[in-house]
Amino acid sequence: MNEQILREVGAAAIALFPIIDMLGNLPIIINIQKNIGDIDAEKSALTAGLLMVTFLFVGNAILDFMEIPIEAFAVGGAFILFILAIEMILGVTFHKTEIPSSVSIVPIAFPLLAGPGVLTTVLSMRSTYHVQSIIMAIIINIIIVYIVMKKTRYISNLIGETGIIIVHKISGVVLLALSIKLFADNWQNLL
Repeated sequence: MNEQILREVGAAAIALFPIIDMLGNLPIIINIQKNIGDIDAEKSALTAGLLMVTFLFVGNAILDFMEIPIEAFAVGGAFILFILAIEMILGVTFHKTEIPSSVSIVPIAFPLLAGPGVLTTVLSMRSTYHVQSIIMAIIINIIIVYIVMKKTRYISNLIGETGIIIVHKISGVVLLALSIKLFADNWQNLL
């Protein structure tokens, strides 16, 4: 790889990292793990990565075919994130997952890791970066996601029960704000 491609891959990876927000999602994952049991990190990471790459190539076509505006997709994701945030803040559960392996897909892979914001960003990156650079940036971020998910128990032990509760509540408020922002940025375009 030449230096220009490396810079482009680095810039795209850095742009995706805060939107995927693996560290911000960590308390949610720890909470789900505590309630459900082990999460399949490989399945979550691979599914999120495949969603991003697939959306990179066919996202607009799929949404156009189904006559779903990207704003509706974003508002739907905002509702899911809102419910997760309320669960985190208030310590209640609105949903019941009977199959622990399904948690690796919903809500972890989608909408936490590859949510509407990430998928919309991946689509918009096509106007700035080469497709190969975007794919490499996705792969770099998915490797980070996988490593962090594999180390959740270690991280959980490191910060302790009180630390997890504090981070969990703060992350819930941040997630609530993110869901409201996602809704506010997109609802008017639906009308």
